[in-house]
Amino acid sequence: MNISIIGSGYVGLVSGVCLSSKGHNVICVDNDQGKVDLINSGISPIHELGLSDLLKKNIGVKINATTNLLEAVLNSSVSIVAVGTPFDGDLIDLSYIKQVCKEIGGALKTKTDYHIVIVKSTVVPGTTDNVIIPLLEEYSEKISGKDFGVGMNPEFLREGVAVSDFMSPDRIILGAIDEGTHNVMKQLYDVFKEVDIVLTNNKTAEMIKYTSNSLLATLISFSNEIGNLCASLGSIDAVDVMKGVHLDKRVSPILDDGSRITPGIVSYMQSGCGFGGSCFPKDVSALISHGKNIKQPMDLLESVMKINRKQPNEMISRLLKNYPNINGMKISILGLSFKPGTADMRESPAIFIVKEIIRLGGKVHAYDPVAEVEARKIFGINNISYYDSVENAIQDAEVIMVLTSWPDILNLHKIMRILEINPLVVDGRRILSKDDFERYEGIGI
Repeated sequence: MNISIIGSGYVGLVSGVCLSSKGHNVICVDNDQGKVDLINSGISPIHELGLSDLLKKNIGVKINATTNLLEAVLNSSVSIVAVGTPFDGDLIDLSYIKQVCKEIGGALKTKTDYHIVIVKSTVVPGTTDNVIIPLLEEYSEKISGKDFGVGMNPEFLREGVAVSDFMSPDRIILGAIDEGTHNVMKQLYDVFKEVDIVLTNNKTAEMIKYTSNSLLATLISFSNEIGNLCASLGSIDAVDVMKGVHLDKRVSPILDDGSRITPGIVSYMQSGCGFGGSCFPKDVSALISHGKNIKQPMDLLESVMKINRKQPNEMISRLLKNYPNINGMKISILGLSFKPGTADMRESPAIFIVKEIIRLGGKVHAYDPVAEVEARKIFGINNISYYDSVENAIQDAEVIMVLTSWPDILNLHKIMRILEINPLVVDGRRILSKDDFERYEGIGI
């Protein structure tokens, strides 16, 4: 199929590259000429495992990029909208998606064949039907369901493993206004075999996305609340508590041969320093706001966000418990991105923690294998130094704080022995064994 994807950010570019590798002809559209030039040069503007290799393999063959939306729509039969929908604290910002829909509508006005518009941007329930379709109809002067189709296809991509998630999906949700649109969307994803497909309306598809992210965020905040209680009670380690919970066969099923399945969802049932990124904070907050707007309280999700906002302070509390005055102290921060595998620092717990350490007079020695560029934009250079390895970052440190679960941090105890140093280790992700360190603090203990 010939596909145009409007928006070449994280979702749009991953979707475009992966669909091209599956045999579709893809035109990526973005209004940033610099980004378009990078893509056409085979260079990915975002860090994502496996994305660069797939882009280099398919660029100029099955995929290319342009700033010309009109041309892209006219030369495709399906347009996927994947622009950002940031949350301003009250409502999601639909300005980008509205503008794109106006331009797509204008393109459809001059097009004679039937075209499908698929929304992949995350929007609150009702947006596709009540905002996007009217704009498409107004600017195309055509009727949806008669002259063009509209569908909603939410993404479930985890940053760091987005390519793998797209290429091996656990489900495909296809919302649409009619059977014809559903049929085209099924053809689009026919290259993915033996995957559960849910056919539904647009509003339900939108709700599935928000519900999925809200559930995972709730599991994290629940685990953090339990972890904080364990730490307050004393003589309890939340890691042991949650291990006991994970072994419930309803969580980790036991097969007939006696072996146990440990599903990925248990990774969300561990204490830590809080969730971040572009999805969980934004989507949960947007759903809370959407509920308020229709007079439906979202008390549980409000608690989820309240717990998460407070959680990074648990790291500062453990630091100050050991060192009430950190003025002038060298403190190593290992990990700045909100999770491993990505340079994304949006809503990362590291932002609050680093800024608070600097405010209290600490000197930050930071290491992250891919997020340094983003970190420099946020923190600048005052009272913070950046290093290219764990070894260099922890030299002469009085405290080491682990904020992201990067694999090379797992050998911290060995590195410390080689360097012959013994700083306090504050583990915000509980990825280290407490028995490997003489001085150890961890969330939930």
